Amino acid sequence: MQPKTDFVKFLGKGSYGSVDLVKYIENDGSCPVYAAVKTSECEDYDSLRREIHILSKLKGCRSIVQCYGNYKLEEDFDDEGFRVYKIFMEYAAEGNLTSLMDSYKDRRLPETMIKDFARMILQGLVSVHSHGYVHCDLKPDNLLVFPCRQSYELKISDFGSSRKVGEHADCWEVDSPFVGTPIYMSPESVHSGVAEKALDLWSLGCIVLEMFTGVSPWSDVDFDDLASLLLDWKAPEIPESVPCHARKFLETCFARNPKERGSAYDLLLHPFLRGEQKMENVISGFSLPPLKLKIRRAPKKSTDTSKKAMKLKIIPPKPPQFKPLKVKIMPPKTPASSFIHV
Repeated sequence: MQPKTDFVKFLGKGSYGSVDLVKYIENDGSCPVYAAVKTSECEDYDSLRREIHILSKLKGCRSIVQCYGNYKLEEDFDDEGFRVYKIFMEYAAEGNLTSLMDSYKDRRLPETMIKDFARMILQGLVSVHSHGYVHCDLKPDNLLVFPCRQSYELKISDFGSSRKVGEHADCWEVDSPFVGTPIYMSPESVHSGVAEKALDLWSLGCIVLEMFTGVSPWSDVDFDDLASLLLDWKAPEIPESVPCHARKFLETCFARNPKERGSAYDLLLHPFLRGEQKMENVISGFSLPPLKLKIRRAPKKSTDTSKKAMKLKIIPPKPPQFKPLKVKIMPPKTPASSFIHV
């Protein structure tokens, strides 16, 4: 007998579908299971199919949101009788990074938490990039927050805009060059609309900067002027309030030459992140621990048009380029005290 399914609440809407919280109640009286169900209409079928295909490649990665079942789309019908497709994913009880920052004074997170979150994002990107994909829409709205003991785990979600390395965007035009979410985009993606690994590292820099300052990148720039700034290879301003070691990390993420940003693996070894943990802890994080979830508030829906992602089409990819890494093992320092959410 199939478990009973109850709709709990609406969680939000993205570029390629809406997300609801659903509760499954087994007939044996066991504890209910909560799942975030992403539903897309037929016109977005290709995006949802691509997303679940990428998620199946990343199955077991601790820093990537996981799916329930056998990683296949479920076909259903909406209230009006139209065919829809669904993905069942683990539910982030704390919402997304945007909602977490909103709960802090001035939206600024503690530095220890910022370092931990940056590590988790990079651990996820190591897996994504090693499989030959680029996320293309990395931003706080797409980073889900899971309770974990007295702290949090951050996981990358929403791979609907993701592409293989080297793919081009059909929506790229000289007078409308945005491919992704504009305020988190890199200059080279505005110049050419090509998906490369380094653009995810630029987006990571924007996210880390936002966690330090509490404001979105380019918050003082009119949307109409943003394209010209990126076309001139400008980067968001890093205020003096950002610590020196974090500033150097951000300057690497915002390097004008994408090659100078290195790789996600390189950034995991950056002094900004390396000092707090032993090396094996910094580069680990690819297994899934048991996770207990509870219902809390849904993440806020952004109404800023500059935060909406653009759609791309698939073009045969160029072969990914790799280069040998040189890793210098530094003596570990005594771990800092773990952060506590307030």
